[in-house]
Amino acid sequence: MKHWLLIPLMTLSLSGCAFNSIFINYPSQIAPVKAQLNTSEPMKGVNEVAANIAGADGLLYAQEAGRVAQISGDFESSKQYYQDAVSAYLKFDDKATLSVTDLGATASSLFINDNVIPYRGPGYERVMLHQYQALNYLFSGDQQGALVEVRRSNQLQSSEQDRYQKSQESVQAMANGTIDAEINKLGNAAGTVTSSFLNAYSYYTTGVLHEILGEPNDAFIDYRKAAQISPNNPFLQQDLVRLATQLSMPQQEEFERRWGKATQQKKGEGQVIILLERGFVPEKQSITVPFTIHGNWQTASLATYTSNSRKVSKGKLTGLGKPLTAAPIANLDALAITALKEDLPAALVRQAARVYAKSEMARSVESQSKKRHNETDIAAIAMQIFNVVTEQADRRSWLTLPKQAQIARTYLKDGSYSIKLDNSAPKEIEVKSGRTTLVWAIDTGNYTRFYSIII
Repeated sequence: MKHWLLIPLMTLSLSGCAFNSIFINYPSQIAPVKAQLNTSEPMKGVNEVAANIAGADGLLYAQEAGRVAQISGDFESSKQYYQDAVSAYLKFDDKATLSVTDLGATASSLFINDNVIPYRGPGYERVMLHQYQALNYLFSGDQQGALVEVRRSNQLQSSEQDRYQKSQESVQAMANGTIDAEINKLGNAAGTVTSSFLNAYSYYTTGVLHEILGEPNDAFIDYRKAAQISPNNPFLQQDLVRLATQLSMPQQEEFERRWGKATQQKKGEGQVIILLERGFVPEKQSITVPFTIHGNWQTASLATYTSNSRKVSKGKLTGLGKPLTAAPIANLDALAITALKEDLPAALVRQAARVYAKSEMARSVESQSKKRHNETDIAAIAMQIFNVVTEQADRRSWLTLPKQAQIARTYLKDGSYSIKLDNSAPKEIEVKSGRTTLVWAIDTGNYTRFYSIII
């Protein structure tokens, strides 16, 4: 028993793991932080999150800390936390950094669970990281820094897709009725989303930044990509018509035929663009299947999503003259579900290896126990308990991301306006003739926070 327990314990020490998510599921760790975001002191829990950035899951905690600071309006602190996450991603990209620590974490996962493996993050999270970093730079007054992050976000949408496809070439899914049903369930929950790497909200945001920073051709390209993913958004349709007209694009006639002529900005008016984020992405749940191998109990646990979440209502914006209803541009919960579905084949391969390793551990302990006639089966029973208790699904994900993103756009006369979302407290914004006011509204449930900038 001692001999076998030494293997996972030694590999755990090599992995340098902080034990945060190995035995305590990640959603329960981050729940108090999310609850704090629905109070008047959203930054209260950020230090606790940031303290974990030096650990094995530092990338994830850096993303969470950056988002907490961002929702709170502390864009400078958010920028630094996000930079920590970017640095962690770059280390993962550099294959030369594979070390004894990485090997130890992978080995430990065979005896413990996937939470031992340092958090890498799905591609959609990395894309969102650069999108949010671009907004940090913009709201901090650094327009060039924002453009750099915009281009990185766009590049990642294609490079992450390529990385995923290559990783799947060497992975074969296990044939299993329960698992097939789980894949189908995830597919149904994701709806029409077919890839987690293509995010209309990211493309639209980068398009907006290109446009307001004087790069309309690049904006047109990003708006078209966003429209291919989210074709029914009326504001996005109008943006395409407007830019096609402004740039004398050959698609102008086709767009006008499909969506009508674009509303034009009048003299003395300014443009108002609203990015609205609502709720939080759902937490991963766990599906556990108990079974026996050679008479010893084992369990297999995988992460999943439930499909009983509430629909997100369209934001009703008032205080801008006539009422304005925002339109959905992306469901980030669908991206999260699709990312899990994409990762399932690799997770199954790891699960199969772990079941085998734990089974061999249990058999060896049982065999040694039988050889010693003067000993009881306590060691064998303890090993079975150890195997069952340590089998925990990997439920880690960036949980302070919004559930849904919506957009709206209008033109208003020069002046001050008091904007409200549904029944939220009003927020004063300024509109200047010939300029663009970008409004970023973040609704976390009990609180809606507005941030605006004139460009």
